Amino acid sequence: MASLQRASLRKVGLAAVLVLFAAGARAEPMHGIAMYGDPALPPDFVSLPQVNPDAPKGGTYRWGEAGSFDSFNPFVTKGRPALGISTLTVETLMGRNYDEPFSLYGLLAESIDTDAARTYVEFTLRPEARFSDGSPVTVEDVMWSVETLGTDGNPRYAAAWKKIATMEKTGERSVRFTFNVEDRELPLIIGLRPILKKAQWEGKNFAEATMEVPIGSGPYLLDKSDLGVFVSYRRNPDWWGKDLPFNRGQWNFDEIRYDYYANPQAIFEAFKAGQVSAYREANVAKWLTAYNFPAVQSGEVIKAEIPHGRPSGIEGFAFNTRRPLFADWRVREALILAFNFEFINQTLNGGALPRIPSYFGNSTLAMQPGTPAEGRELALLEPFRAELPPGAIEGYALPVSNGDQANRKNIRAAAKLLEEAGWTVGDDGILKNADGQPFTFEILLVTGQDEMGSAAEIYIEALKTLGITARLNKVDDAQYRERTNAYDFDMTHYIRSVTLSPGNEQLLYWGAAGVTEPGTRNWMGVNSPAVEAMIAAMVKAPDAEGFTAATRALDRVLTSGRYVIPVWYSDVSRLAYSSKLKYPEKLPLYGDWIGFLPDIWWYEAK
Repeated sequence: MASLQRASLRKVGLAAVLVLFAAGARAEPMHGIAMYGDPALPPDFVSLPQVNPDAPKGGTYRWGEAGSFDSFNPFVTKGRPALGISTLTVETLMGRNYDEPFSLYGLLAESIDTDAARTYVEFTLRPEARFSDGSPVTVEDVMWSVETLGTDGNPRYAAAWKKIATMEKTGERSVRFTFNVEDRELPLIIGLRPILKKAQWEGKNFAEATMEVPIGSGPYLLDKSDLGVFVSYRRNPDWWGKDLPFNRGQWNFDEIRYDYYANPQAIFEAFKAGQVSAYREANVAKWLTAYNFPAVQSGEVIKAEIPHGRPSGIEGFAFNTRRPLFADWRVREALILAFNFEFINQTLNGGALPRIPSYFGNSTLAMQPGTPAEGRELALLEPFRAELPPGAIEGYALPVSNGDQANRKNIRAAAKLLEEAGWTVGDDGILKNADGQPFTFEILLVTGQDEMGSAAEIYIEALKTLGITARLNKVDDAQYRERTNAYDFDMTHYIRSVTLSPGNEQLLYWGAAGVTEPGTRNWMGVNSPAVEAMIAAMVKAPDAEGFTAATRALDRVLTSGRYVIPVWYSDVSRLAYSSKLKYPEKLPLYGDWIGFLPDIWWYEAK
């Protein structure tokens, strides 16, 4: 692990930073910060708008999760961490309000200070902030946490660490980070870094998976666990932050427990038996037909459709473009044409769900499918015109079939593209390249992904008409995680949610470093200077208009890159839950997402 001494040496770069950025006027410390404009809540807010500040404390919440766990360190790549460690036991300097696109308010920190250009950020810790062992949260803990996560933690932390020129203690409770690049999101990113206790990790290898529980400052303590079977947390009665306005009405259950099951069907059966408190249903057909069991009929289980304002994100079957088989965009477009979405959607969902049109679909951040880029979008894309995939500038939209199973028009178009890419069908009916190698690949899924498995089986039959042999392979959760971390697959199910304020995390999703660096979320192997330039434009944008243009341009490049065969999305979450659980009438902007269940729910026995 790098030492804090090395961090102090980085002060040499401060002069370069000051040359790079014109010094902005120092602002007054604030109670919160927004990506653009001012945070919605005033300094004297009494609670978040989407909570019940008078929610009672008590009861147990149990959630079912497929797979298992073998580590209590969720901050590194190795191992499969138990659910809840980072969310329930560890806190950050600032807390996010999920009723706004991207705004943070003081949590461990009582204030945040930055300049107009956001060349630095300074946090002042609350004097009362304490770890669960009663020791104070110190500036040294903050500095150690930010550096250690950035050097030995999961790759998602590394990018921001590299953008810090200096970090220095500026007072007994204050710490300043000065940046070496223009990136308006960095103050918010540092504000969301988990803060751990430095002393706990002295002489230990932080990068290893471990069953040692991190000492945090959060609302819960790990109470009981059985390796790979369950993990249970109990609410800490001595939690230092229980009276903060930001926390009022949150974290109401006495116990939060995660039980691990072999697959989603086993979780559903446990839910029907009353052993799990809530269940999210992704299959709309099942939602309409499988929820007539006795607990629903008696009112012990409630069905709710919870709307949200999130973009669609991307979900579907991802090509691993590191494989030569999928390196040619024409091949990928051909396989997208062969995926008969209209027929599959009708078969599995009764045709009730719309198709994901693009990565930021269902939002103002989305490109307009099939239309050419104009204005600021075009200006951003123009320098990359020669290397962009067809459709990025001219307009691209996913192919549509007539819903007939044969899908003849799209199959003919797919066959033509494959021929242009050097693939021909021999007398034996098998599609082969110039070297005589057959077109064959594996679709990798996790055991229990029944819906995606059904879609894959229909797709495999359709591919046979092109002379392509695809095989479905379902593996257990541990093997799936190992293979996807190493990008050891041809095609697999891929899902990435996005927010209304995308930023640096997009590099982890689609940045070129993920082509070779294991453990990133760039499973497709996106390697595009245009993608990285659009992300850079997003985080540098001085106003909401520039940010929107950059995001739409990114959406164009990703969608026309044909990296994923998109499936469907829903603008509601279908959630069944015990009638003993309650949630506020005011729903957050992001709906049933992070920050909702179990964060702001409570237990209320009849």
